[in-house]
Amino acid sequence: MKKALPSIVTLITLSMIALLFLQMSWIQNVLQYQKTKYELDIEKSYFGITERIKEKLASKVGINPRLANWENKDAAKYFWEQLYRVPSEDIRGIIKSELAKNHIDLDFEYAIFGNDLGHNRSQGYTSGMLEHSFKRSLTPDNSYVLSLYIIQPRNYVLRHTAWMIGASVLFTIIIISAFAVTVRTVFRQKELSEIKSDFINNMTHEFKTPLATISLAVDALNYPKVQGNPEQVSYYTGIIREENKRMNKQVEKILQAAQEHISKMDLNLQAIDVHEVISNAAANIILRVEEKHGILEKRLQAKKHIIKADEVHFSNIIANLLDNAIKYSKDPTHIIIETSNNLGRSIVIKIKDNGIGMSKETISHIFEKFYRAHTGNLHDVKGFGLGLSYVRTVVEAHNGKIKVESTMGKGSVFILEFPLD
Repeated sequence: MKKALPSIVTLITLSMIALLFLQMSWIQNVLQYQKTKYELDIEKSYFGITERIKEKLASKVGINPRLANWENKDAAKYFWEQLYRVPSEDIRGIIKSELAKNHIDLDFEYAIFGNDLGHNRSQGYTSGMLEHSFKRSLTPDNSYVLSLYIIQPRNYVLRHTAWMIGASVLFTIIIISAFAVTVRTVFRQKELSEIKSDFINNMTHEFKTPLATISLAVDALNYPKVQGNPEQVSYYTGIIREENKRMNKQVEKILQAAQEHISKMDLNLQAIDVHEVISNAAANIILRVEEKHGILEKRLQAKKHIIKADEVHFSNIIANLLDNAIKYSKDPTHIIIETSNNLGRSIVIKIKDNGIGMSKETISHIFEKFYRAHTGNLHDVKGFGLGLSYVRTVVEAHNGKIKVESTMGKGSVFILEFPLD
């Protein structure tokens, strides 16, 4: 699956690029088609305009339009020389009517030229429009020409293609969005699968070690020499007891993480002394700190340090944070615990270590269940990735806040804030 996933994403990406290319080509073809259709509509309009103006001229001269010989050069010239008899308003009306028949409702200007003179033109027509206008000969010898200038013809093309282009762009955006969500979901599922595998491997390790120790201790108790020595019996039973406690703590962590919503956490709120809880937690880990040739420095400066909290859960979060500080600290270890008051409304607890630090990417995930930061060659750091998720749940259940500041290679600072009574 790991090898196939990049190939699948690459193929889908290439397909999306090809789809976008085809879409752009289709839009270009639609625009070209509408432009061609526009030009054909203009040609149809020219034919209708010419025929109706001819009918108008014939009637002004007093000849039946059907009998007029427009193919004869001299006859045609005679008829067009009578153009002055037709008001420009009538010609404009004819042009507007014929354009409307062909679904062209844009503004226009026109001029009819004969012998290099403008015999009939609209008021807005200027000489600069001649170059960009549609032109059609009205006589066999091209002595009379109709020049028709359509104002902003691009609006016509866009107006007739806007809904198709808009729909195409909309569905393309939807497809791209769906593709992005799909790829993101696939990678997220892959990440969750890896987290699950890491969790199972860590859980196996965490339970395998104490079980092996208990098994060895039980085997030792079966030796007759050990059974006859009360001190040896007490020693091995003590080992079994401690390893059993260790497994119980691991099971408790998993059960704590099973609480998905803060509202489900059953809190036994009572007044507790934050400094006292910190001091007790520090006393429990001092031997581990000394094993790493380190020191645990307490700077309990908060003048108000009584809050309403669940003593068990509150003690657990302090213990968890201190435990992490030891796990990820360098040798010699240096841990600092500080307390202070924020405007007399809350108590702030800072737990600082001189550990390996965290990247911004790690900081954005550390409070997620089962997430464990990559520690490079530091293989002795074990756990389920549940501790910090539990810490955040408890802090939020007490209406508190938690954040972390960290620098790679220099250490981390966990900052907790709880409201006072």
